[in-house]
Amino acid sequence: MSVDALTVRRIAQLARIAVRDDEVPHLQGELNAMLAFVEQLSEVNVDGVEPMTSVTPMAMKKRADVVDDGGIADDIVKNAPATENHFFLVPKVVE
Repeated sequence: MSVDALTVRRIAQLARIAVRDDEVPHLQGELNAMLAFVEQLSEVNVDGVEPMTSVTPMAMKKRADVVDDGGIADDIVKNAPATENHFFLVPKVVE
């Protein structure tokens, strides 16, 4: 698969990146090189290879799923202009 100049401009538009006309050929080459590498990876035989998340075997560290207030309610609301019982007070916006 190869990318043409029109596709480069479309990708730039979707990514909201401003690309000058003189940059298009360079980006076209870069994108084509990336796609060629991906095609090269698809040729690798991975039969019998288990998926992995890390190169070293490890178990995920887990903590207990306990609901608490974090013990820092005073710190959270100390910069608020108005509070009451560890809650933020805000003006009424809906009548």
